[in-house]
Amino acid sequence: MAIHQFPSLNPVPQHIAVIMDGNRRWAQKRSLPVAMGHASGARRVRDMVKACTERGVKFVTLFAFSTENWKRPEDEVSGLMGLLSLYLQKEVSDMAMQGVCLKIIGDTSGFSTRIQSLIQDAQANTAHNSAITLTIAINYGGRWDMLQAFKGWQAAHPGESAEHLTESALAPHLSTAYAPEPDLLIRTGGEARVSNFMLWQLAYTELYFTDVLWPSFGAAELDRAIASYAQRDRRFGGGSMDKIVKVSGI
Repeated sequence: MAIHQFPSLNPVPQHIAVIMDGNRRWAQKRSLPVAMGHASGARRVRDMVKACTERGVKFVTLFAFSTENWKRPEDEVSGLMGLLSLYLQKEVSDMAMQGVCLKIIGDTSGFSTRIQSLIQDAQANTAHNSAITLTIAINYGGRWDMLQAFKGWQAAHPGESAEHLTESALAPHLSTAYAPEPDLLIRTGGEARVSNFMLWQLAYTELYFTDVLWPSFGAAELDRAIASYAQRDRRFGGGSMDKIVKVSGI
């Protein structure tokens, strides 16, 4: 029987995952170019990481670019790639000083050699940090993650039948194997779906949806999300009352 890597029972979530939605609508409401919305959203990341660090969160995973986002207009995709390149160049030194360990997950083979090189350098230059781990998911999809995990398990066990595969055997091959499963998923922008994000890892994650658009999501909104999380009864699939753990307020 497989043993699940359950999220923590700490009243402060140790791992927060975020679907950063609403950049385009934020720009449109202000009659600004879409690119300005994405740029404002990228600047919000620094504030989010700082606020999470101050509150004792150890892992933050941000959904920045999905496998489906390639379908967006060519000029928007090009702008996002430029923003990613700029972010990797400008933010890494600050992250290093703040003790942030940066991880990039997703199929990076789809990016230019320049961006791939920046990703490798950014991860190498922050690998020794331990204040908080920031994971950015780019060209990422939950289904892709599970598929590549299965391929990784298969490569590690050549000739072995899939009948021998268990959940605990597959988990180390997921792209986020270095982190605990998320305690809390926040989605901004008013939508209430997970959009192919961390499908395996979110099995027992608490979900929090807000209408606030990502560029406007600040520390006060983060506190509301954490306060909501702290009031949840986390059962982890258990049905009897003696297995229910009440996460008290912070």
